[in-house]
Amino acid sequence: MQTYPVDIDPEQLIRWLEAKHAASPSVFRITAVRATDERMVPPRGTHLDDLDREDLREIATIATLEIAPAHASEGWLLTVVVEDEVGPRLPDKGALIEDEQTIDLVTFDQEFIRTGRGNASVVAAVEGPEAEKRMARLLHSIEADRHNSGPAKSTD
Repeated sequence: MQTYPVDIDPEQLIRWLEAKHAASPSVFRITAVRATDERMVPPRGTHLDDLDREDLREIATIATLEIAPAHASEGWLLTVVVEDEVGPRLPDKGALIEDEQTIDLVTFDQEFIRTGRGNASVVAAVEGPEAEKRMARLLHSIEADRHNSGPAKSTD
């Protein structure tokens, strides 16, 4: 699959998707997950020595929304990733970092898009020129906000 970044407002994409999903729930396969990631604090811009940095962790919540056609043979995938860094902190004794958790579209929207939480990016993945044409039509529909024109169809 060829992947490339998409310059589209994630909020507009979600609004369009919510309206399309409400009108035709079987047009897309939509999956969303969130996970918490704990990382070592990098030495960039800190005045801490290695021993002090060992005690700190950066905590980030990463939410991923995948939108695919109902029929996988159409060969495309649109992914929205939101990374929300909480920043450096001391780990709590006994604190457990949650495993990946499945969430629904509404939760993804409310917790990450509407709140402006974190940095969002959109990436398209396509399998060949026909799938790339389908993706271009989909993105054009989203940008034009044409979600009330019936189910998305592949017309090649």
